[in-house]
Amino acid sequence: MSKDRELRDRAQIVIPGGMYGHQKADWLPPAYPQYFERSEGTRLWDVDGNCYIDYMCGYGINLFGYGERSIDEAARKQAALCDGMTGPAPVIVELAEKLVSMISHADWAMFCKNGTDANSIAMVCARAYANKKKILIATGTYHGSAPWCTPIEEGITPEDRANNVYFEYNNLESLRAAFKQHEGDVAGVFATPFRHEILADQFDATAEYAREARRLCDEHDALLIIDEVRTGFRLARGSSWDAFDVKPDLSSWGKVLANGYPISAVVGSEKARTAASKIFVTGSFWFSAVPMAAALQTLKLIETTDYLEVSLTLGHALRSGIQEQAERYGFDLHQTGPVQMPQILFANDKEMKLGFAWTQAVLRRGVYLHPFHNMFFNAAMTRADIAETLEATEASFKEVLNDPSRLQPFAEKT
Repeated sequence: MSKDRELRDRAQIVIPGGMYGHQKADWLPPAYPQYFERSEGTRLWDVDGNCYIDYMCGYGINLFGYGERSIDEAARKQAALCDGMTGPAPVIVELAEKLVSMISHADWAMFCKNGTDANSIAMVCARAYANKKKILIATGTYHGSAPWCTPIEEGITPEDRANNVYFEYNNLESLRAAFKQHEGDVAGVFATPFRHEILADQFDATAEYAREARRLCDEHDALLIIDEVRTGFRLARGSSWDAFDVKPDLSSWGKVLANGYPISAVVGSEKARTAASKIFVTGSFWFSAVPMAAALQTLKLIETTDYLEVSLTLGHALRSGIQEQAERYGFDLHQTGPVQMPQILFANDKEMKLGFAWTQAVLRRGVYLHPFHNMFFNAAMTRADIAETLEATEASFKEVLNDPSRLQPFAEKT
């Protein structure tokens, strides 16, 4: 019996369902390992000793490679002094100053642990700003796992979402109608920099949509909130909507903020400062100093290295290489979203037969691609990694083409 199988069996006894959340074992085919024991740079090793080039980057938390030395060293130095104490360490002020200096709309920052925390803080802050209730959210967008936003409705009551109002992403008329329907009671609008949900092609926000969201929030005295948890510092060195000259009132950040150390943040403009100072949000570990020191060093690397340019260059190389292979072997492949956060799906593959067969074949060749979730690049990636990946993807296209018996349906996950 493999070590992975043994751990799965043991977990079934002591962990409900064997695992939970986005780490649930039945979200991926059995060929995918559940448990890993080591990581370094671009590589993961599972508990059975198999090595993979990892394009999930810990579901997006890894920006500079696993175990980036200067970040780990900053964390170790801070750990030698203190971590969680009765009050925060000075590094909290340094980190807030650094974020404010790097994000154009930010005048202040607050810290927490997860993207869900940050989005929930932003929601409460928006409601406190003008004492309004309604939060406008694009239908189907993911903002975390709290009762107000989780995509899984088990254990959730209608009351948990009574003040959510849904509109269609990129649809100006739908957004205007939501404001009109709840005129005088809209507290805020949640937006993602682009549409990046699972099991679907990704697509960009339009400049018209971003600017109209800003205009409507100004007209109705509501706060515009950009959820940068997944995208922050992967698409740009500042706010993703700076390219549209659109500045939100609040934004939520996480994932890469400390290259894997647990911390997230909410930043906001002067307009939202009073509201942020009045709400009560806290957590026992929200003031931990070690992740803050790691985050401070991560931000310094974001400012001073060419990580973004490297990710763009290699991301384009991977995308073009896979596209050429797909066309050569006769597959209709959809590669969408920014190349730093690639989504790869097969056209007309509702049962995910092609997607799961191909990604499992790639996995057996030492490359971890996800069959239905967007993936991520990190700055430790090299041209050698891309070349090795393209060898695996080409061999896997050939395998799937020559052996249709591998095309087994896999139940859709939501």
